[in-house]
Amino acid sequence: MVDALTIARSELVLGGQKSGKSRRAELLAKTWLAASPQHKATLIATGQAWDAEMRQRITRHQRERAERVPGLQTVEEPRLLAEAIATHSRSDTLLVVDCLTLWLTNWLMPFEAAAESHESNRFSAPDMSAPIAMLLGAIRNALGPLVLVGNEIGLGVIPLGREVRTFVDALGRLNQDVAQTCERVTLMAAGLPLTLKGAA
Repeated sequence: MVDALTIARSELVLGGQKSGKSRRAELLAKTWLAASPQHKATLIATGQAWDAEMRQRITRHQRERAERVPGLQTVEEPRLLAEAIATHSRSDTLLVVDCLTLWLTNWLMPFEAAAESHESNRFSAPDMSAPIAMLLGAIRNALGPLVLVGNEIGLGVIPLGREVRTFVDALGRLNQDVAQTCERVTLMAAGLPLTLKGAA
């Protein structure tokens, strides 16, 4: 399966929970590393350890990633994603961003702001136009291949709560913008890839 994968200049990998989207990104990184001893791969992780369960999840993911793709380095950046891409992108380096959904969460629903909004019963989403524009520019200007992982969460019922509906709408728009910018878009379902844009 690894040998059959090709590397696009930029690829957005979408899917639901446990759909295989992160595994595909890892396979692309593994393919890139195997293609040349000069190749490098770096994961930009956007998740934050808000609680004990999230800390355990992050630790488990780090351990499993190290076993599956030993050469994949990790950089943590929860918010300044465009800057991280610009800093770490090289012609010999494949970047994996995992994931866009948590990045958006860190902007729209930060833990501290969420706690305050529950107390005051108010929610005001920040304007994301500037961070998203910077992200799209970073994707276009990346010097090496770039794989971005994101969740597709808009296929189910309309969620209750203004905050959640706002987030679902914002994520849908982000996915559309990134899909328009990327060379290839892949939808993962049950571990199987479906190419939505670009050559498989």
